[in-house]
Parts: sequence; C-alpha cells; structure tokens
Amino acid sequence: MRTFRVNDIFYSLQGEGRNTGRAAVFVRFAGCNLRCPFCDTEFETYREMSNEEILDAVKALIPSNQTPFPWGGAGGRLLIVLTGGEPTLQVDETFVDFLHEHGYEVAMESNGTRPAPKNLDWLTVSPKQKPVRQHCNEVKVVFTDAEHVLDFDLEADYYYLQPCDTGDVQRNRAITQACVEYIKAHPQWRLSLQTHKLIDIP
Repeated sequence: MRTFRVNDIFYSLQGEGRNTGRAAVFVRFAGCNLRCPFCDTEFETYREMSNEEILDAVKALIPSNQTPFPWGGAGGRLLIVLTGGEPTLQVDETFVDFLHEHGYEVAMESNGTRPAPKNLDWLTVSPKQKPVRQHCNEVKVVFTDAEHVLDFDLEADYYYLQPCDTGDVQRNRAITQACVEYIKAHPQWRLSLQTHKLIDIP
C-alpha cells in the first residue's frame, strides 16, 4: 500500500490568491526540493499516511452541519488544498482522482519546479526560481523588491504579487508599499495579502 509523508491536515480559510476567504481542508505534505530563506512553514516532520487515512482525517475535520450550495457545481464541493513543502514530490494523478471520486475539489500550491498533476481543479505556482513551463490558474510571486520579481515563462489566468513577511513590522510596511507601487506601474499583476495572518487564523 502506498503511503504519503504528511506534515499536517487542518481546516481553515484560504488566505491567499484568487480563492481568498474560501473554506478548505489543507493537506500539507512533508519535504521540499528548495530551501527558501523566507519560508515560514514547518514541513520537515511527518507521519506516513495512506490515501484512505488522509481521507478519514479530512472527513473528521468537516463540521457535521456543513452544507453545499443548493445549486451544486464546483462551488458546492469542499475544497482540498494540497500544499507543502512541495506536494509534487509525492502527489500524482491517481491520488487526485481518488479525492475527486469522493466528491472533493482539488487545488495544489507548488513551487513550479516539477510538473503538477494535469487533473487538478486549480493550480497555484509560487516560483522561487525558474519554473518548468506549464499552464496554471494563478502565479503568486513573493515580493521583496522590484528588482527581484522573477522572470518566468508561465501561462496563467491570474498573476499575483504577495509582499514578503519578514517578521519586522517596519520592513513589511516598506515592502508592501513598494509592492503596491510596482503593481500600479505593472497592472497585469494583482495584490495578494496573507489574510490568514491579518486575522490570526491558521
């Protein structure tokens, strides 16, 4: 039986990008092929879990009174966000199909250095170095200054810049202002804020 190295599974709201504010179960996979200095995610520890164990953990988090939209469609399904670490190191189309078969909409957050499963419902690429060429739904670049907006060749539906959280209030304010000015000069970009940090939720 295949198992996955899972760091955490939790239920919250998506805090970033196009799906900001949407309820979702996050499955955080352990391990990453990059070591970004600004990464604020602990993803090294893990436990081995089968796909059925992951599904059981997801179901256990969902409130018993949760109801989908009455008109159905993608908006009526619960969103599962596969994140990390780097989920493409473990997740394949078979696992995505498994989640689809149980009625979930499946999104992934990736650094873009490896091809993502083609059957995802939503793909966010947050490139930290030149990514592999693939279509994604949104590109989300962590912004530190105008000189370091990554030059990449990705086709996406939406392009977001997200001010880097340095942990220093004054530095964060300066980065955010610089990010706003950059977007005003380059309106193909949109601003993404880490709203989960602003309202202090996981």
